Amino acid sequence: MAKLTKEEVKHVAHLARLAITDEEAEKFANQLGKITDFAEQLNELDTTNVKPTSHVLPIVNVMREDVAQKGLDREVMMLNVKEQEAGQVKVPPILED
Repeated sequence: MAKLTKEEVKHVAHLARLAITDEEAEKFANQLGKITDFAEQLNELDTTNVKPTSHVLPIVNVMREDVAQKGLDREVMMLNVKEQEAGQVKVPPILED
């Protein structure tokens, strides 16, 4: 794969709204070049008999049974409420008239 140029790195940084210096662009171009060179090595692997997968490990549903449970009694819960009115939690208004 072709080496990334400093200008390409600066262009991508601009698209991502990142401010980077020329020195940083040079450093990142070098680092990203090493990463893409490493990724290119994967093309050398023979994957002829390897089944495509989306995950390396088998995934199973680990969710619990959906069973209704009784919640807190309203009177107990309202003991923790600073202000209440008619059995409801009273909060300050957030919209103006």
